Amino acid sequence: MGTFPVNKIREDFPILHQKVYNRPLVYFDNAASTQKPVQVIRAISGYYETDNCNIHRGVHFLSQRATEAYEETRKVVQRFINAASSSEIIFTKGTTESINLVASSFGKQYISPGDEVLISIMEHHSNIVPWQQMCLDRGAKVKFIPIHENGELDMEAFRKMVNEKTKLVAITHVSNVLGTINPVKEIIAYAHTYGIPVLVDGAQSIPHLGADMHDLDCDFYCFSGHKMYAPMGIGVLYGKEKFLETLPPYQSGGEMIKEVHTDRTTFNELPFKFEAGTPNVEGVYGLHAAILYLQNLGLDNIRNYENEILKYATDKLTAMGDIRIIGTAKEKTSLISFLIGTIHPYDAGVIIDKMGIAVRTGHHCAMPLIEWYKIPATVRASFAFYNTVEEIDSLVEAIIRVKQMFG
Repeated sequence: MGTFPVNKIREDFPILHQKVYNRPLVYFDNAASTQKPVQVIRAISGYYETDNCNIHRGVHFLSQRATEAYEETRKVVQRFINAASSSEIIFTKGTTESINLVASSFGKQYISPGDEVLISIMEHHSNIVPWQQMCLDRGAKVKFIPIHENGELDMEAFRKMVNEKTKLVAITHVSNVLGTINPVKEIIAYAHTYGIPVLVDGAQSIPHLGADMHDLDCDFYCFSGHKMYAPMGIGVLYGKEKFLETLPPYQSGGEMIKEVHTDRTTFNELPFKFEAGTPNVEGVYGLHAAILYLQNLGLDNIRNYENEILKYATDKLTAMGDIRIIGTAKEKTSLISFLIGTIHPYDAGVIIDKMGIAVRTGHHCAMPLIEWYKIPATVRASFAFYNTVEEIDSLVEAIIRVKQMFG
């Protein structure tokens, strides 16, 4: 498609060049976790081969070199998402920990009995459960913004739900089930007119759309490395300094302290106040390499190619006749969730797997959304820039096989 060098890019991903069940692997589970290019793999092995040691705690050469690389990555992330300062970049285990950090610390500081947190019905569990638990502890309430049948957020309902009790809005940028691109910039602007901060779950959006904190003007933004070609166990919380400075630490221990005495402790400055304990240094090295890889390809090039792939797949599945696509928003990216007639998604997924194709079946950690659609689950095919039209054709063949087997 076009001039995007997909075949050359695939050479960077060793895992794609194998067979499963004696068939070439087709990997359509990218919304769960993307594969890693050799550049990221080498960055991780390179850290262990040359720099392995703890950071921020040593005057010796290896510690200083690893510390410099770690902190340089913080600046790389800052530039990648156009944050105002590197001190606004907190390294975490991933989106889930980032959201838990905000829910815990923001809740302690700003949430009182009777307050409300607004989230949408399409959220991943990691952007539901932390708010539920925090609100239970604080005597507050979680309220769900509804959606339309096509998977678009009901913006009129959202505006009506905002009131003097609303203390935070937490919203996904891109749904991991529907592929819907939510109008987060509009949501943020509206919330800010009432002085309400907004957290954006960017786990599904950042590898496909990128993110610009200056443009969005959100107050918190969370994402995971493993969904953007970096290792598992590393993620980022972006937060505006004006909030991070006021929030209490999420965890206590080493690194997050300035002084510890028998009768008192003073906390470190940003961003270290929120980075207790030994960090995932190898993950940060891998994240650095992944960002450089994405920037080298060009986010606009990635977005354009993936949109072509999505359209091709949507057209192919729609033409099959008895495929129900869950999520048909006008603004959409990266994935298709679907049902094959009355065949249970799990049964379909098992057969598709035997054809060498990795798709995901189930509720995709979004049970309230699946219940809203009154369906048991979906089959989800999620795409990355290393996927091809030939692989989509293979998926179509596998679906035909599923239909044949179930009559």
